Amino acid sequence: MQEPHFSLCVYCGSRPGADPRQIGLARVVGRWIGSHGGQLVYGGGRAGLMGAVAEATLQAGGRVIGIIPEALVEREWAYAECTELHVVSTMHERKRMMAERSDAFLALPGGIGTFEELFEVWTWRQLGYHDKPIGIVNAHGYYDGLLSFLQRCVAQELMDQRQMGLIDAGSVLESDDEVEALLRRLVQAAGWSQDSAALGRVI
Repeated sequence: MQEPHFSLCVYCGSRPGADPRQIGLARVVGRWIGSHGGQLVYGGGRAGLMGAVAEATLQAGGRVIGIIPEALVEREWAYAECTELHVVSTMHERKRMMAERSDAFLALPGGIGTFEELFEVWTWRQLGYHDKPIGIVNAHGYYDGLLSFLQRCVAQELMDQRQMGLIDAGSVLESDDEVEALLRRLVQAAGWSQDSAALGRVI
């Protein structure tokens, strides 16, 4: 298999959620990654949105790098079909390796694990530990409450708009085209441009 054109880290839920559109969204993201010659880096799970994005990436011809703590493998939560499945000792090691293997980061709907990963990589960018782009897929208003709360933090002067500018939260994404536009922006911000065939590195 040829080298991937880009490597996108996706944070998302290990549950399918109550809204079936969220599983569909994960599949749209996976298909986009795979059909554009990309590589998915994610938490290595086989269930929920995690499993859906990984399966869709593979079906579309992309590579999938799963990174999962040993404790979750023992619970049989690992997705064995990953192109590469890395079993690590701790959550800290998992997140470090995910960050190192990625050109950009994307948060889909998820729970506390997704929130924790998103906020950590966002904090790392603010502190200058990396300069990789970060996006939030606010599909069907899932993150409306969170984004509103963050703006309240800005109004209370405990955050500022510069910090908010470090993430691309798009708008309320209601269509596949809008989700794909966000993906394209992230990948281009990471140094890749779209040509007539796929996405190629900007020299």
